[in-house]
Amino acid sequence: MCDREFQNLPDIITIDGPAASGKSTIGNLIANKFGYICLDTGIMYRAVACQALRESLDISDELLISQLAERISIDILPSSNNDGRQFDVIIDGVDLTWDIRSNEVNQNVSEVSVYPRVRNAMTELQRNIAKKGKIVMIGRDIGTVVLPQADLKIYLEASAEVRAQRRYVEDLARGKKVCFGDVLESIKHRDEIDTGRAVAPLKPADDSVIVDSDQMTVYEVVERILDLIAG
Repeated sequence: MCDREFQNLPDIITIDGPAASGKSTIGNLIANKFGYICLDTGIMYRAVACQALRESLDISDELLISQLAERISIDILPSSNNDGRQFDVIIDGVDLTWDIRSNEVNQNVSEVSVYPRVRNAMTELQRNIAKKGKIVMIGRDIGTVVLPQADLKIYLEASAEVRAQRRYVEDLARGKKVCFGDVLESIKHRDEIDTGRAVAPLKPADDSVIVDSDQMTVYEVVERILDLIAG
């Protein structure tokens, strides 16, 4: 990263965008640059979906899933294992860091995130975390709903094909047996749900900066955002 002069750093940076658009990777790099906390809020919805599946709850039962979201304990802690994870995800006291990335969770997380009470419960948690400032918060409705007062809002986008390829490569690197066509279908399915839901649909905030990463490397995206921060 090139040296720049950074004055009046934004207290809150939001990065929204569709599945596999690189939000987590970019957010962590930006947060590390300034010593900020990075919170990927998608983890919270994944945690709810994961626990619902572990408890054999009917994902289509809005009441049961909403009640789960309101009682679940979700802790995101520094990594305790050298297996490629960026952090630990502890759900009701159990380390489920990789479980929340399973194909089954991928297929159900968007449905879970549609329920208003689930979103309300997670939004409250996210706002409480952000109160201390110096945070990069990642999600799908952070700039529009959760933290509309954020100092800098980024909307990171890329085509479904590019995003599916990235997810496919990640899965293969972790030893998972996956088919590119299935990954692409899952990405498109999630996009349809995320953009079409009645509550907090995925879309750029009016005052967000849209960054299309189709033809950009991670380094180039980070440099673009650092340029915005430097003013």
